[in-house]
Amino acid sequence: MKSAGQKGGVGQEKVKSYRDLIVWQKSIVLVKRIYQLTQRFPDAEKFGLVSQMCRAAVSIPSNIAEGQARHTRKEFTQFISHSEGSVAELETQLILGLELGYCTSADTQELADLATELSKMLDSLRRKLEANR
Repeated sequence: MKSAGQKGGVGQEKVKSYRDLIVWQKSIVLVKRIYQLTQRFPDAEKFGLVSQMCRAAVSIPSNIAEGQARHTRKEFTQFISHSEGSVAELETQLILGLELGYCTSADTQELADLATELSKMLDSLRRKLEANR
């Protein structure tokens, strides 16, 4: 994966925007799927777990975007770390939704897998940014 301000391998272009980052693109998919899932949660959870899950999900691509827009490696690294925290928060909330019976493991498995993939991608990006300080 290309990081901010770096050229990739032969034939790869410099990242010009957070929109170029696959991790950001995949996190947008996760947000949409979380919104779809939580629409089926009880109305009583609208301002509870649903709100928390949506905020955590939205925070992932938002922090990637804000960090990349800061144009410093140190700040980008910090915001990637915030995104990692939001992924962990969302994973916990998916477990809670499952444990409370608001969704099934079939409902959450793909989301959990995508969250795990994002976590790994964010970790890799953060490590590359830290190594190139």
